[in-house]
Amino acid sequence: MSINEQKAVREVRLKTAFGPVSAKKRPAPFSLRLSEAERARLAAEAAGAPLGAYIKAKVLGDAPVQRLRRTGLSIQDREALARVLALLGNSEIPSQLAQLSFYAEIGSLPITPEIQSQLSAALSDVQELRALLLRALGMQPESE
Repeated sequence: MSINEQKAVREVRLKTAFGPVSAKKRPAPFSLRLSEAERARLAAEAAGAPLGAYIKAKVLGDAPVQRLRRTGLSIQDREALARVLALLGNSEIPSQLAQLSFYAEIGSLPITPEIQSQLSAALSDVQELRALLLRALGMQPESE
């Protein structure tokens, strides 16, 4: 079978598999050229809303619609989760806890001022992580 025949067969299969092509066409998009400064200004004014939706609302005089991003999280949630991830990434909690666990298991964990300060720091980090996660979920930590 030649290449042209293969293409024709493929087109027939696609048309029959997906039904007839719809006669409805979407309107052509409107294109707008902006300088970097103009785009940055509009992005700042949009405050995280999709830029196209913000410009459309501004041009037509409608109130800007606050939409959630595809992640389903608001900007505040994403910022809070980003802080949690940054804190976790910069902390040494996993390695500290693994070391403490190892030394506790072999029975050689004397409680020195240094160990006490490390435990206090780990506890403080875990409490801060908890508070940030609660805020990201829209809840208030008990301490606030």
